[in-house]
Amino acid sequence: MLQLIKRNYFLLISIFLIFYFGFNLVSGERGLFSFIEKKELLSNLKKEELSLISKIEDKDHKNSLLSTNLDLDYIETLIRERFLFGKKDETIYIIKKNDN
Repeated sequence: MLQLIKRNYFLLISIFLIFYFGFNLVSGERGLFSFIEKKELLSNLKKEELSLISKIEDKDHKNSLLSTNLDLDYIETLIRERFLFGKKDETIYIIKKNDN
């Protein structure tokens, strides 16, 4: 048995190294599977970033309507939505959404 191992020493070391590097290429922290997961995570984070940028721009626009150029129509819309306030002889209907 020892003679067989000595004779095929280079072959055994080569096979071990091939399996070792092949396994680490596919799995592990810097492997193929980890790369695919990180690529998907990056894609999700970019989508979330675009969503947050859109929300920030919307808030900035609404803020500018209230601060620099006072928009009376926007203020009336806010009062109607938030405080359920209406004009004289006006009927307000509240429609509740069913989550079913």
